[in-house]
Amino acid sequence: MQDGFKSASTINMNLIKKYIHIAACITGCFFYGCENNVTEVRKLNTKSLGVEEGKNIILNYTVGGKIKTILKAPLMLRIQDTTNFVEFPQTLTADFYNDQGIVESRLTARYGKYAEMKATVVLRDSVKVINFLKGDTLYTDELYWDRMRTGTEFYTEKKVRIRTKTQVIDGVGMEASQDFRNHHIKKITGTIAVPASKFPG
Repeated sequence: MQDGFKSASTINMNLIKKYIHIAACITGCFFYGCENNVTEVRKLNTKSLGVEEGKNIILNYTVGGKIKTILKAPLMLRIQDTTNFVEFPQTLTADFYNDQGIVESRLTARYGKYAEMKATVVLRDSVKVINFLKGDTLYTDELYWDRMRTGTEFYTEKKVRIRTKTQVIDGVGMEASQDFRNHHIKKITGTIAVPASKFPG
């Protein structure tokens, strides 16, 4: 299997080229970085002049024939303006797989935006990142990703909550690596020890 993005249908090559970098950065960038490979987007239509619309998007990001990320969203918009950007206005979910094909982490948000020129991603509204292997969950209302921030690609200045297996940590501002194995809260405002049995599922 060729490395890159695969989905259910084929669109014309001009639109494929437009989405190669966008889809790679939206999905692959979160934990694995960008690769310029072929992508196919299901049900892609032109909504209006300067706006392209994709419905029921499923993007598969692979490396060496192995699935690394699967991103799903009910709606994706590519807006061509003075600065082009891609929006996910109706939620998005990204599952991240390890080399054994097991879902290691899951990211969800009610809104996502990718700025093409800056190559940055912003996630807003009920952002949650679950690391299934560590048992940690991050909650925040706004999260940024910037590939130029090596080692701290994810960051926010907003309030955050990290739930581990034994405690809840509240704070303001956070930096984290792409895989969320390493994270640092800038200002801790509270720590509560809670038995795992008391956590909601």
